[in-house]
Amino acid sequence: MRNALLQRVVEELRPSLTGRFFGKIFQLTPLSFAFDFGLRGEYLFVSVDPASPRLYLIQRRLKELEKQSVQLSPFAQAMRSRLGGAHVANISKDPLDRIVRLTFRVEDEPARIMFRRLVIQLTGRSADLFLLDELNRIDAVLREPGQARLHQTYEPPPRPEKESRDTLPDGPGSASAQLDAHFRAQDAAKAFNSRAKTLRSKLTKSIRQKQTLREHLQHDLIRHGDPEKHKRTGDLLLANVANASRDGNKVRLTDYYSEGAPTIEIEVDENRSLQEEATHRFRQYTKAKRAAEEISERLNQIDRETAQLQTRLQQLEQIIASGDEAALGSFEKPPPGPKTPPKKSRKTEKISGVRRYLSTDGYEILVGRAARDNDHLTFRVAQPNDLWMHTGDYPGSHVVVRNPTRKEIPQRTIIEAAQLAGRFSQASEDAKVVVHYTERKFLSKPKGAAPGLVRLSRFRSITVEPKESVSRL
Repeated sequence: MRNALLQRVVEELRPSLTGRFFGKIFQLTPLSFAFDFGLRGEYLFVSVDPASPRLYLIQRRLKELEKQSVQLSPFAQAMRSRLGGAHVANISKDPLDRIVRLTFRVEDEPARIMFRRLVIQLTGRSADLFLLDELNRIDAVLREPGQARLHQTYEPPPRPEKESRDTLPDGPGSASAQLDAHFRAQDAAKAFNSRAKTLRSKLTKSIRQKQTLREHLQHDLIRHGDPEKHKRTGDLLLANVANASRDGNKVRLTDYYSEGAPTIEIEVDENRSLQEEATHRFRQYTKAKRAAEEISERLNQIDRETAQLQTRLQQLEQIIASGDEAALGSFEKPPPGPKTPPKKSRKTEKISGVRRYLSTDGYEILVGRAARDNDHLTFRVAQPNDLWMHTGDYPGSHVVVRNPTRKEIPQRTIIEAAQLAGRFSQASEDAKVVVHYTERKFLSKPKGAAPGLVRLSRFRSITVEPKESVSRL
């Protein structure tokens, strides 16, 4: 991005971001982010990829960003830790360079206010992100290898002699909207070309493999020899047993199959008799005949498969020439497999000594009855990712919320299950009760412990009113 264009973007961002709180971070690639400043569908996009460093507002759906996001890098985690709860005090651009500084006002304590800065360095090869403290010292850096400048005062990189040119066309709307449309089209074209290149490479590789396999099969066919020639030699050996003349590995035979019955000479194994050599030639005939049949069938199959691959390659080239995104998506999908009849639904599992409930969100909640039932429920029935509960300071039932999808259990279901844990405990008549909960995988049973006793390696707590607020199954 040129200085003038970047300055225009910053001037457009200033009234939109100033005073806004720093929200969620979406890391889209190792070098690009989308920051939520509560702009209702708009996010600040930052990329420090040296090939295309950029900064502007984008309009995206939350689900789209969540789907595209990758795991937060250490730098992103540092931003979340140091800028959580901060709001934007100012956004500025260095006058002569492509460096943007976001200043945040952070209330560390009720009586303590500090300022931190996020430096967005959009300087080509040296593009990077820096998190600075109040004294402009580097707290964290995204790209710089070895973190060599940590705790040093931030200094901009040397300015290039020539400034790169932007290919962004002038048009209506904000600079951010134009940049977003331009780079989305550019990224879509790159993604299309990358997918097409991968598909072309796979197809051409498959065609080469088929051609190589065909050559190997043809060599195998030649190596086995002509089956009729093996049979004919075996017949001649038997027909000439009485009158053949032999000298070492050479045998002179009368060829009764040729006109005039000429004498021919063939090579044989010195250690075999003519009858044994004939048997060997008949074995060769059988093997060569079987190989010819099998290899011929395989060659025909390879020719059919190669023709199909070449047809698909031609189709792909046509799709690439037309730039048809939908057609490429359909081309990538494998052909549908044979339909299998739906499995019959399994009957509801019966578990003795357990009460069954259904939460408002549709999660099954199991409540143990006696101590041995609790043991069976916790250590035999519950799965590692199921949620387990028990009252904090009172004897009571073990409660398990089944979680077959391994997704995060809604807070409403947790409250409803905790209320059941309180209801089926000795604190059932209390106004409030503390309930501990954790995933089943964080439980163990002490050696020799009485039924119902468990050890928790980690847990959280919730305070609820003991009651049955959900329907029983």
